[in-house]
Amino acid sequence: MIEAVVGSLRAGRAYGRRIAQSGAWGMRFPAFLGTGFHVVLDGDGWVTTRDAPPEPVHPGDVVLIPHGAEHALSHTPATTGAVADFTRAGEPAARPADFEFFCGLYRLDRAPSHPLLARMPDAVVVPADGDAALGALAQFVDHDVSRSRPGEQVTRAAVVDLLVTHVLRKLSAHRPYDAWPDPSIVPALDALHQASQRPWTVAGLAAACHLSRTTFVRRFTAAVGEPPMTYLQRLRLAGGARLLRETDLPLDAIARDIGYSTGFAFAHAFRREYGLAPGRFRRELQTA
Repeated sequence: MIEAVVGSLRAGRAYGRRIAQSGAWGMRFPAFLGTGFHVVLDGDGWVTTRDAPPEPVHPGDVVLIPHGAEHALSHTPATTGAVADFTRAGEPAARPADFEFFCGLYRLDRAPSHPLLARMPDAVVVPADGDAALGALAQFVDHDVSRSRPGEQVTRAAVVDLLVTHVLRKLSAHRPYDAWPDPSIVPALDALHQASQRPWTVAGLAAACHLSRTTFVRRFTAAVGEPPMTYLQRLRLAGGARLLRETDLPLDAIARDIGYSTGFAFAHAFRREYGLAPGRFRRELQTA
């Protein structure tokens, strides 16, 4: 499931920058299409959202923004400060600073959020709690990704993948949300994620879970947030979007690779989901 979530994000473009603040500071982040996070590098602050009380953050903590909700970081529980831009390039403010953090995100622009992310709160604070892996990722962000270097887009995408994956693993281990899969449908999820190009049917997926079709569809929809065939189409189209971004393959080849019989069928489904034709989607990514 986590692989599918992170894979769905790769249809977008990764951004990242370090920000330093001092004194009475605050930054408001407008809603965006995608998934983001903040890694607190130094200092203490507060994160505020529309759907929950303010929550304190400390060095090493990660604030996950699962579905791009409006939020703010500040020295106080009150929401203050100017609107920030995740994607604007710039050097960090002069040190010493009272609060430093790294902003990272995948901006999807056209693609909808994965249903698991869409069901999560506006912001999730993941405490450092002595997590050595999380600390190492934060150090890597601080020393490499926040600086302008050759290959920075590849590096930035890789570290966004790593951080989001690590955070989702920690969350799934504690299972605090009802969005994590019902164990009874895991065989179907595994099958879809491992071979989404196969001609799956509801009956076949239900049989893999040893459930009736009705029970399977009900449990799958409750756990994932959408019916199995809708989820399968999302997986396929997310794979197609990645191939449009990362390769020069023609549409017919991409269609066959992800489970569509023709390029026309793929293009029709893609336009319905993303709001534009695959060719235009590819051109927009190339000029971004």
